Amino acid sequence: MASNAEQELIRRILLPDIADDPEAFVMFAFPWGKKGTPLERHSGPRTWQRKVLVAMREFITAMQVHDYAGAADKLEVFRKAIASGRGIGKSALIAWIIYWFMSTRIGGTCIVSANTETQLRTVTWGELGKWHAMLINKHWFDISATALKPAKWFDELVQNQLKRGTKYYYAEAKLWSEENPDAYAGAHNPLGMLLVFDEASGIVSPIWTVAEGYFTEPIVDRFWLAFSNPRSVSGAFFDCFGRNRKFWRTDQIDARTVEGTDKQIYEKIIEQYGDDSDEARVEVYGQFPRVGTNQFIPLDLVRMAQERELVEDKEAPLLMGVDVARFGDDESVICYRRGRDARTKKQKTYKGVDTSTLAMHVANAIECENPDAVFVDGAGVGGGVIDRLRQLGYRVIEVQSGEKADASDKYLNKRVEMWGLMREWLKTGCLTKNEQLENELIAPEYEITPKGQVKLETKESMKKRGVASPDFADALALTFAHKVGYKADLSREKIKRESAFDRRNEWFGGRIDGGWMI
Repeated sequence: MASNAEQELIRRILLPDIADDPEAFVMFAFPWGKKGTPLERHSGPRTWQRKVLVAMREFITAMQVHDYAGAADKLEVFRKAIASGRGIGKSALIAWIIYWFMSTRIGGTCIVSANTETQLRTVTWGELGKWHAMLINKHWFDISATALKPAKWFDELVQNQLKRGTKYYYAEAKLWSEENPDAYAGAHNPLGMLLVFDEASGIVSPIWTVAEGYFTEPIVDRFWLAFSNPRSVSGAFFDCFGRNRKFWRTDQIDARTVEGTDKQIYEKIIEQYGDDSDEARVEVYGQFPRVGTNQFIPLDLVRMAQERELVEDKEAPLLMGVDVARFGDDESVICYRRGRDARTKKQKTYKGVDTSTLAMHVANAIECENPDAVFVDGAGVGGGVIDRLRQLGYRVIEVQSGEKADASDKYLNKRVEMWGLMREWLKTGCLTKNEQLENELIAPEYEITPKGQVKLETKESMKKRGVASPDFADALALTFAHKVGYKADLSREKIKRESAFDRRNEWFGGRIDGGWMI
């Protein structure tokens, strides 16, 4: 039987004004401003930390309204992703949230992961140990190198008095394996689920996909928080701020704006590397770098093409690229480009169609748009689309991405050559503001072969690291497969040829029919 003082502490922490308000719990549970403690000179969380805690409180309030009304279909998962400069207090906030969850969501499960085992054990979990020493109810829990569990007496109290199971009542420092992501799967807990990713930019996409399974219970208390310096312009953490941002509450925090940090450190980074360097963007501003370590196309190049003012060139040939889907979740894409303009005519996508049906869609597009050249991906099932189009009498140009590049001393194959030409075009070209296209353009990585040729990452390799097939980007790249002359030049050349044919006809007493093939 717990003492009266202990019963009062349990009652106080479990009352809604603290239990459903993480900020109130943090202020109650730790000795802010108390003389003789490490928090003697601190009055509470930093501003950005308070904003996260307040957002969690507002979420809980909103979800409880739906829960009371029986509207399970309106219950959501609290997903929060924060990209920031270094040293702003991410680990401290993680520790507070874990202790709030374990203290108020009795019986719930908390999983904590990081980019590396070293980061998880020495930094993330180390911070948990530091705050455990100052926690008002620290005697409720036993902490080890990889787990936080209820103390034996508290475990028995939870089972006997609160009538809740404790089998899944713990916080665990969980490792993951890129080779075996299914091993990361965990329990479904109707009493609450908290998942924390520290340095989330280094956690591979398949682990994020498996982690989704933690939240299948339609309950109020589901929280997923991801913190990181924004080191990579690909992967699931980057996608939280891009193509998946409608599912995430996101913040990007400049470390210089955070109170209690050493501003001289940040100014030194800026001075050493430059105020517009990737080092300053990642370590100080909380912004993603312009170029990933092995990234073939930098993000800023794509963004400039999206923002650039379009100057029409009506004499430029209209080119059509057709990327044919190879896998069940891929899309077949038709893309258009006229000179510098890949913005005006919208891409068309088709999913789950056979080669004959796709050929008909391409044929209709040719009839409607009258392109000057049509380049079709001929690898794999693409050959069937090409054969059908030619049977129907359409002139299309087959492109084999694995064939020899024109500039074979520079590029390993035709595909990387097309992407290389597209990358150069982005310096002056104009793109539509399409998140999927943006993400696909910056997704592939590259390497240099022993012969000094550029080799682009394959679609198969991208899928293995959890990156979607770049179908939109490949369709645009196909428009760079071969050079096509300007219409004005072609017309002049055609006139010259027909004049020559007419003169020859006079010699032969009849007209010779001439033409021009692009």
